Amino acid sequence: MKIVLATTSQYRIEAMRLTGIHFKSKASDVEEYSNGRPKGPADLVKYLSRLKAEAVAKDCLDSLVIGMDTVVHFEGKVLEKPQSYKEAFERLKKYSSGGMQELFTGITMINTKTGKISQRVVVSGVRFREISEKEIRQYLKEDPKYNTYAFGYDALGHISSTFINYLEGDPNNILKGIPIATVIEMIRQAK
Repeated sequence: MKIVLATTSQYRIEAMRLTGIHFKSKASDVEEYSNGRPKGPADLVKYLSRLKAEAVAKDCLDSLVIGMDTVVHFEGKVLEKPQSYKEAFERLKKYSSGGMQELFTGITMINTKTGKISQRVVVSGVRFREISEKEIRQYLKEDPKYNTYAFGYDALGHISSTFINYLEGDPNNILKGIPIATVIEMIRQAK
């Protein structure tokens, strides 16, 4: 059975390659911002990961299609990719307060041969050290892709990788956007 990762995220693709599992990746091209979508972080990532998996599954025969979505839950709010420099700056400044950033990643697997669908949600946490506004500005200046990350920063590269003081849960979920141990377990169960 072919495995298809419904993503073009280089971090997710790199992490999946480390498993030694042969797979292909394909963009889902799903509109994530629609009316009527769930509000809570766990329900939202399950919903969006399923939309992504379904969008790719319709073109894949005899395949296991894996869709994923990630959001951050911080101070009672669901945060997605920042839409502006100002939003990213303010978010990083708030993260510096020491509160836990909870990263919710939803995984949906669709077996296109049997029609079976399985879903999981993995939650991981991050705390920042105290960071200065100068460090935030430096990061946002050096990483033009800051608005492509659910956290609003790159946990692996740039000065932003030094902001992290504490990790809780699956490090691959935080660093690469894919809880790889859970994905491997789900693939084994699906075969």
